[in-house]
Amino acid sequence: MHAHPVDGRLPVIAVPHGGGPWPWVDVGMSPAERQSLAGYLSGIAEGLRPRAGLGVTAHWEAPCPTVSSAAHPAMLYDYTGFPPESYQIRWPAPGHPTLAEEVRALLAAAGLATAADPHRGFDHGTFVPMKLAFPEASVPTVQLSLIRGLDPAQHLAMGRALAPLRDAGVLILGSGMSYHNMRGFFRPGARPASEAFDGWLAVTVTAAPAVRAARLLRWTEAPAAREVHPREEHLLPLHVVVGAAGDDPGWVDWRGDVFGRVVSAHRFGAPRAPSA
Repeated sequence: MHAHPVDGRLPVIAVPHGGGPWPWVDVGMSPAERQSLAGYLSGIAEGLRPRAGLGVTAHWEAPCPTVSSAAHPAMLYDYTGFPPESYQIRWPAPGHPTLAEEVRALLAAAGLATAADPHRGFDHGTFVPMKLAFPEASVPTVQLSLIRGLDPAQHLAMGRALAPLRDAGVLILGSGMSYHNMRGFFRPGARPASEAFDGWLAVTVTAAPAVRAARLLRWTEAPAAREVHPREEHLLPLHVVVGAAGDDPGWVDWRGDVFGRVVSAHRFGAPRAPSA
């Protein structure tokens, strides 16, 4: 059971979205891995009543922060080589054009150029965790891109600009993977790197706000950083989440395995309450 947000402020959460359409199609994850991650994602919004969701997805990069503005987003199956049923998955949540404009206004006020995309559909970085957390598809959802160039400072700044949305009933969800080396997933001997980097992340997210931001700015100094993230697009949703967290404390919300590599989820703000 999750605690209700303090004074109406929603937490911000960075989650791993796993491999492709894994909750509904066999992609090679072990049953224990699937059960653990699916169970976690299914419960991330328990006790929360967001008016809308904002998904910061690792699977979308644009020249400037770009928001999806369709009223009825399509599905974007941004993976290949899976069974036909993986291209029939549906999560028919509405979009939220008004929220898309709110996002753009907040970013613009922080000096960031923005754009809107009225055609962008829900990619698997968004629909996997959101379909598990909100299977009824009743929460209007907007996606937000990363910025090409993948500058960590820019993504922390994005999050800081978006922090007011938490007080307006918007659940900000950063969707990536704390370990993302596609070759490393299938290479023997890669697990210690995932363990070392995940340990560094645990220290980082639980540190004082100024310290965690400084550490994330220098994330390439972490143990095995480039072995774990040859390219950092799956890490940067966490930077946006940390920016939006402000001075709120952080927790390791979940830790488990994906294809035998250690991955974790991180939450800031209202902590999870003990199970009854």
